[in-house]
Amino acid sequence: MTTPLEVTDAAAGAPPEAALAGLSGAKIQGRSLGQIAWMRLKRDKVAVGGGIFIILLVIIAITALLVDRVFGWIQPNEFHQDLINPETLSPQGTFGGMTGSHPLGVEPVNGRDILTRVYAGSWISLLIAVSATMLSVTIGTIMGVVSGYFGGWVDTIISRTMDVFLAFPILVFAIALAGVVPDQAFGLEGDSLRIVLLIFVIGFFNWPYIGRIVRGQTLSLREREFVDAARSLGGRGPYILFRELLPNLVAPILVYATLLIPTNILFEAALSFLGVGIRPPTATWGGMLSEAVRFYTLPHFMLWPGLAIFITVLAFNLFGDGLRDALDPRSR
Repeated sequence: MTTPLEVTDAAAGAPPEAALAGLSGAKIQGRSLGQIAWMRLKRDKVAVGGGIFIILLVIIAITALLVDRVFGWIQPNEFHQDLINPETLSPQGTFGGMTGSHPLGVEPVNGRDILTRVYAGSWISLLIAVSATMLSVTIGTIMGVVSGYFGGWVDTIISRTMDVFLAFPILVFAIALAGVVPDQAFGLEGDSLRIVLLIFVIGFFNWPYIGRIVRGQTLSLREREFVDAARSLGGRGPYILFRELLPNLVAPILVYATLLIPTNILFEAALSFLGVGIRPPTATWGGMLSEAVRFYTLPHFMLWPGLAIFITVLAFNLFGDGLRDALDPRSR
């Protein structure tokens, strides 16, 4: 009769495949870092909810661009004077004139449909925020990785340039630039020119924030063993930067980009609120808030565009926080 000790010794001396054969016929498969991050992200229901809303927002913005500017199926600037009280200039009925055909009510004085304008303004706000973020991330990543890797006088020049940009009054510059730029410039005019101008102002002057993050990460990564191995094999600076360092910087760059988009949405809304963004009558969320200030006795006028900004910014922040936790190897 075989004793338990003998069974244990026999199993211990057997090959690993033989020891596992009686437990399961399936092979053990490793998981990549991307699969591990995806499993962590799926467990965060709040972040998943924020990501689903972001996808819906992108779909809404694309359809709004098509039906507004491409096909012209909606008229966000159409007046409905028959819905306005001629004495008070406020919408007729209760709750700002909310009816079946105008579920969010109409604007005072002119009677423009609020739902149509919120819908039409979604693509402008999202386009400016995403494009400005891409510009900031591109410039900041290049400057940060070059500064952190080469060091010396290169790091000194780029770091002092970051300090200058961080101390620059962006809001004052945006107001001044909007006043001096003509209606036609660089082959553009109207809303196209204003959109490009806002993307440049918001994106170009915000790159030092991500530049500092990337520089700090690069200072840590350049002392790692895989960078020394690349140098010993004859790898030069550009190869090490783009093939060794940048792939290891994808996680913090991606996380910061998702957190920078809502900031840019708020900044675009602030510029439109101050009258230096997209010019009326083009519908934007910030522009609608600016127009609603005059009618503070009608809260529904500013409620819906403000709510759209609030929910959008909240969704991006929740998704960004969840993505940061999922990509952090030191997280739970």
